[in-house]
Amino acid sequence: MLAAQLMFAQKVTGVKVEKVQKEVPAQLDKEKVALYNENFLKFVEALKSPDRTAVDALLSDKVKAIVTDDVLKKVKEGFDVNKKLEILSTGYHKLMDGSNLPSIHYKYAGESKEVIMAVFEDDGKILGVMPAKKTK
Repeated sequence: MLAAQLMFAQKVTGVKVEKVQKEVPAQLDKEKVALYNENFLKFVEALKSPDRTAVDALLSDKVKAIVTDDVLKKVKEGFDVNKKLEILSTGYHKLMDGSNLPSIHYKYAGESKEVIMAVFEDDGKILGVMPAKKTK
């Protein structure tokens, strides 16, 4: 009985919980930008065709299950896939869990009002595309 009391009576001191965050550079290196840009442009081309397998090949495994044909239709309607896109900026997109993922912001060539953001995994697979809202 005394041992049980001693076991519960012990006090824990000096516990420190640290969340280690990986150092993230402000910009993406040129090789990564080239890889991500190439994959995004392939994705835009794949959106133009009815071939779903071409789109799926460029998507992250994390999102393939939730990306339905309706979701792809909304993404396609969110920006003009026939206009030329230019890279506006590159960097990292911070998620709610504190992690950072590579992202590229695109704009239409010659225009700067509408911005499309693409978020990638490190290997270049697309995790998300946030198209610009079209104003009518």
